[in-house]
Amino acid sequence: MRVLIATDAWHPQVNGVVRTLTMMAEAAKNLGVEISFLTPQSFRTFAMPSYPDLQLALPYPAKIAELIGTAQPDSIHIATEGPIGLLVRRYCRKHQLPFTTSFHTRFPEYVSARSSIPESWVWRALRWFHRPSQAVMAATPALAAELRIRGFSNVVLWSRGVDTALFHPRDIDLCLPQPVFLSVGRVAVEKNLEAFLDLDLPGTKLVVGDGPARAALERKFPDAVFLGARHGEELAEIYAAADIFVFPSKTDTFGLVLLEALASGLPVAAFPVTGPRDVIGAAPVGVLHDDLRTACLSALQISPQACLEFAAGHTWEASARGFIDHIRGARILDPGSDPVPFAPGHPRFVA
Repeated sequence: MRVLIATDAWHPQVNGVVRTLTMMAEAAKNLGVEISFLTPQSFRTFAMPSYPDLQLALPYPAKIAELIGTAQPDSIHIATEGPIGLLVRRYCRKHQLPFTTSFHTRFPEYVSARSSIPESWVWRALRWFHRPSQAVMAATPALAAELRIRGFSNVVLWSRGVDTALFHPRDIDLCLPQPVFLSVGRVAVEKNLEAFLDLDLPGTKLVVGDGPARAALERKFPDAVFLGARHGEELAEIYAAADIFVFPSKTDTFGLVLLEALASGLPVAAFPVTGPRDVIGAAPVGVLHDDLRTACLSALQISPQACLEFAAGHTWEASARGFIDHIRGARILDPGSDPVPFAPGHPRFVA
């Protein structure tokens, strides 16, 4: 089985969407599924307004058709609602092809944080985008329920995983005053980092990640330590050297970093919102509280062993299996559809 995933988020971006897609695709190989990607690497790009570190593609229909033809997919999944996602959606609609989508990013809140565009307008556009999808994949039960309430159809669950071979406890000393309260992720206004950096906490507040808000936050909070973006083994070592993982975001749909922290033995401190509430639930691996300082200090009492045992139950193979089941289900929902027109000789192929 060959699946083509269209995504506007791709390397060198460092975010949960890119990590989810790459890790899931690797795990899918063991399940006999070949996943390829249609990404901005095939097009010219431009910097996203208000966020110059993110590059958006400038795709065009003929190239989209050519790339789909080269991939020869059995199924198409659209991971993002950007320019690539829009043109692949158009291609599928034009050729009456079933496709699936996933909901990774709370764009209404992100757009509202950066502009005066009402959230309701963005939600309306997202409903339009996902309406033809045979399966709209959401990471958590709460997000799935919210999407249904907001008028989305065919919403299904697709959970996430963590690489425990990379993220695990080890003896690392960053030579910082303890306890070390760590936050990892994009340094941008929607991540609500000021709620963490404003706290009166003992030890060290450590931030890993980059983004448009970093320079301003470094100036405003000189006592915090900003390490910039870190990856792979270096990132895993930083997790292992910390004591508590602080997740101040109120807009994330999941938060892969939560699982990475737990796999490293770090209890979580967060607000009781979608994302941390769904990932952690009632498990004794974190403290969710409207007072983030209370959550941080209370989390110091949590056993790292409980965190490790919790993370061990979240594998990328399980995530890949769920994704593939939804893909196969979408084909069953539309058994009369033709195969994807992947060759110029196909009667419905349009270059």
